[in-house]
Order: sequence, then structure tokens, then C-alpha cells
Amino acid sequence: MSIQLVSASTPLYAELSPAGAFYVSSGPELEGNRTVLLGILREGAQAPFSVTTALRWTRLDSEEDALRSILRLQRLGLIRGNEQPRPAPTERLEDILPPLLAQLSDRKQALLADENGFYLATAGFLHESAEELAGLSADLLSLQNRHGRLLRNNLRVRSESWALVDPAGQSELGFWPLFIGPQRFMLIIGGTPLLQNQSFVSLIQVLDQRYR
Repeated sequence: MSIQLVSASTPLYAELSPAGAFYVSSGPELEGNRTVLLGILREGAQAPFSVTTALRWTRLDSEEDALRSILRLQRLGLIRGNEQPRPAPTERLEDILPPLLAQLSDRKQALLADENGFYLATAGFLHESAEELAGLSADLLSLQNRHGRLLRNNLRVRSESWALVDPAGQSELGFWPLFIGPQRFMLIIGGTPLLQNQSFVSLIQVLDQRYR
């Protein structure tokens, strides 16, 4: 449940919602909102939310403006307050990724590949299929680069995700680019994606911790 950070009577920890985690990893540009969200992603579990943390994350001089900025992000559904801190998992990346990935698909099928076409971890896909899907994802990233101007400028398509869909338009296989620091990854999901849960936030946390 989302709790109002700014007006809370008890100390709360700021954290990204799944929508906030998606936004912060959806592009490489470190514009204003993404910078604030990155600060919360990395430091939100270290101490309860305060005016001091709001000033640091927003890089504003006015306490009122800083709190207003945080409140706006919460109203947009990008951040939320939690009574208990939820720091990033501390297990080895090789151990934590497969179970996290499995929770992002209704079929328990997902894998994470880098931009060069090598997969880092997989859940539910056999090794041979995972290798070929990772190679396909690299081709899609190249395709996006070549035709990005058409999609963004001419057609006003802001998403860089790709999917193979059934006749009802539901995803059978989806490809979701993730930007973590200087790195670009592809999250590949079989079946219906389940990105609106805490596992997706944890995925972005552990990747940012490793690759930022």
C-alpha cells in the first residue's frame, strides 16, 4: 500500500514503485526525474525519509520545492513510502537473478541478455533457446537503433519494447530494453509480463548495484 511520504506522521522509507523502476530503467538520459529516482533507488532504504534526503535527491535549495517535487513523484505513482526498508538483495547476482526473473512471467519464463547478445541468467528457457533468444534481442536492439528516428519522431512511439503477440494482441514473447548506467540489457519474457510487482524493483536494484 502506498503511504504519503511528505505528510506521514511516522518515519517512512522511500522506495520506487514498479512503475518508478520501469521509468528509471527505460532510457539512458539522466534528466531531472530519473536522477531523483536513482537517488531513491540507491539510498531510500538507508534511512527514513526526511527533508534532508529530499534536498539531496532533488538537488534543490528550497525545502518547500524539494518536498513538492517528491510529492509530485508519489502522485504520479513512481515512488511510495514503506514502514520497513527494503534494501537490494545481497546474494550473488548469479544466484538471485533466476528466481527474480521467474516471477516476471506468468509462465515463469524470462531471461536477461546484454546488448552483445549474451545471456546473463535465465528461468524457464533451455540453454540453447536462451542463447538464440539473446542473439535475437541483440538484433532487435540494432533494429531499434536504425529505425528509432521513425518510431520516436515521425510516429511518436515512445516505447522501445518489442513483442510477438497472439490474435488477441496479448504478448507471447516480449523484449524489454533496460538501461542501467552505461549498460543496456534486454529483458525477455515468455507469456504475459508481470512487471507490476516487487520482483521487478529488486531486479533493477541488483543490476544498478552491479553495473552503475
